[in-house]
Amino acid sequence: MMKGDSVEGILAQAQERAKAMNLPYAGALLPREAHVLMQNVPEAKLVDVRTQAEWDYVGHIPESVLIEWNTYPSGERNPRFVEHLQARVAKTKAPVMFLCRSGARSHHAAVAATRAGYPNSYNVLEGFEGEKDPQGHRGTVGGWRFAGLPWVQG
Repeated sequence: MMKGDSVEGILAQAQERAKAMNLPYAGALLPREAHVLMQNVPEAKLVDVRTQAEWDYVGHIPESVLIEWNTYPSGERNPRFVEHLQARVAKTKAPVMFLCRSGARSHHAAVAATRAGYPNSYNVLEGFEGEKDPQGHRGTVGGWRFAGLPWVQG
């Protein structure tokens, strides 16, 4: 691990991004940084807030906690999101990192978790698939999969 890749260095950078972006939670991480934290902070959790259909058909990250932010197929906001989070993720000082397709739903999840008493909530910027490329495709510009990080399909 390079010096800038230390857990402390990553968290400090994520917190700087949060200040710069005026985010109401602990920080914003890049996919590679979230992966380093998963590997090196035993209690850190990655919470994937995409839908069941996305997990099944697009893929998901091994060891992640799957809790829908919006329910499929209605797209309605999951009214029990915080309740499900509290049942599956302990409130500790360890980072709780939220990931969706491109970083929007996970931003809202990090806000909700912070309000619910999770002191170290982080959004994973770029998400699982990243932004759309000029052809309108995802997975070619940023994101967890594009970074070559571990994921499984089906």
